[in-house]
Amino acid sequence: MTQEFEGKNEEEAINKAVEELQLERDDFDVEILESSKWGLFKRNNVKIRVHVNENGLVNTNSEEIHQQVSSEGDFEEKVIEFLQTILEKMGYLADVQVAYRRDNKIGLNIISKHSAIIIGKKGKNLDALQLLVNVYAGMLDETKRVVLDIENYRIRHEEQLIRLAYKTAEQVKKNRKSKLLEPMNPFERRLIHSALNDILDIETNSEGDGLYKQVRISYRTLGKGKKTQKA
Repeated sequence: MTQEFEGKNEEEAINKAVEELQLERDDFDVEILESSKWGLFKRNNVKIRVHVNENGLVNTNSEEIHQQVSSEGDFEEKVIEFLQTILEKMGYLADVQVAYRRDNKIGLNIISKHSAIIIGKKGKNLDALQLLVNVYAGMLDETKRVVLDIENYRIRHEEQLIRLAYKTAEQVKKNRKSKLLEPMNPFERRLIHSALNDILDIETNSEGDGLYKQVRISYRTLGKGKKTQKA
């Protein structure tokens, strides 16, 4: 996958790529397309092209790695048509394929050259699309749930959250000071709680109201009561 980004300098352009693609800096290569230089009235931005290193980003043991699966049944065909119609109304041509089936969960993979926009900042556009699709899917069959993905974003995001959890836990153990992570949805919070559940001197709790809460990672002195978690 390749994407282009601009910034006042190379560092700013790279930081934009890291934030929008939700990747670590080592996960992609950078090609400088335009260097910063003065024009007639102002300095032009730096433009870079990011080449994502697909190898190493995807957990090859995952059951949800996206491979094309033929759609089957009226339910899947209607859901795919609904999603493609939404994307077309947004102005983005895309192909939608069934990636996997597991119990009552169906994974749909979106293939589009507009992947970065469809994902959105921190995956919020993709989450919003998934919510709409599940509202429609529930009208067809209330027992089924649909998971949307594009370019294995969700797997990459899960790996990034787990790395963040371990890194923050190490900082907390070193400083003996708790740290509050940015607001997360319930699935993301459960991922953080599960990742740190087996670390005896670390405990996690969710704080705040509403759907998006913050996870606090705290140091726990061994022997002081039972370890607790609150999602």
